Amino acid sequence: MKIGIIGGGAIGLLFAAFLQKGHDVTLYVRSEEQKKLISSYGISLLAEGREHISYVQVLLTDEWKGEEELSIIAVKQYDIHPLISIINDKQAAPSSSFLFLQNGMGHLSLLHELRARAILVGTVEHGALKKDARTVQHTGAGRTNIAVFSGEGTEAAECLEETSGDFPFTVRKDYKEMLLQKLVINAVVNPLTGILQVKNGELIENPFYYIVVQKYFAEIAAVLELSDPEEAFDALVSVCRKTSSNTSSMLKDLQNQRQTEADAILGYILGEADKKNKHAPLVHAFYSCIKGKEPGN
Repeated sequence: MKIGIIGGGAIGLLFAAFLQKGHDVTLYVRSEEQKKLISSYGISLLAEGREHISYVQVLLTDEWKGEEELSIIAVKQYDIHPLISIINDKQAAPSSSFLFLQNGMGHLSLLHELRARAILVGTVEHGALKKDARTVQHTGAGRTNIAVFSGEGTEAAECLEETSGDFPFTVRKDYKEMLLQKLVINAVVNPLTGILQVKNGELIENPFYYIVVQKYFAEIAAVLELSDPEEAFDALVSVCRKTSSNTSSMLKDLQNQRQTEADAILGYILGEADKKNKHAPLVHAFYSCIKGKEPGN
């Protein structure tokens, strides 16, 4: 399958490196410098103590024309709105299929603005750390869960699932349930590691932090009205354990003085709390702490 990947961050590089093994991949990046580096030297994937070099075609994001059978959107949530404007200006947009891999659920309302044949959404269980413009470290193996959001996306989803090999995809029936499961994990792990400046495992290994995790999770579960809070909490603890030595994306953003995805993750939960007239003091407090740490605040 011809696949376009928009976004040259950790996830974009990781997906390009793995998917090029079985697909015709084009990577779309924002800067001319990154384009030149990857075109000249390839993508460096660091996994299991080895370096693997992968070569893919690299173009600038503005050069996307919708020629691929599937375009994977691997940019941050706050970059979605301007990207949709770029895509909608292209003649091929209405006949194109897209897979969005953002954290949180704040971007879902924006997807209705996209002119597309099919829209898929996904959650990524892999750990990935971008070391430089062309290098990504695979810090934890997992799978990518995908589900149809709108349109005729079943064929593309099944193709990914059937050809995934050592980079597995699993098709889910209910996109909302799938995204909620990941949202809960992101909403707990990202802000707490960002505020406390610790790796993921510390949240469950430190008994004092673990108390905060439990109380904070209970508040989120109540706001989102989770059908099975115990299962969701077990999944949260499992992720913290499996990724114990990982630096969360929000902590990494703060360390690098970048904007975080607090609005996409915590902002969505705060919106749900307002809609349902529910009290969410911890979510409000942690959201404010993260926003206060962002550059310019």
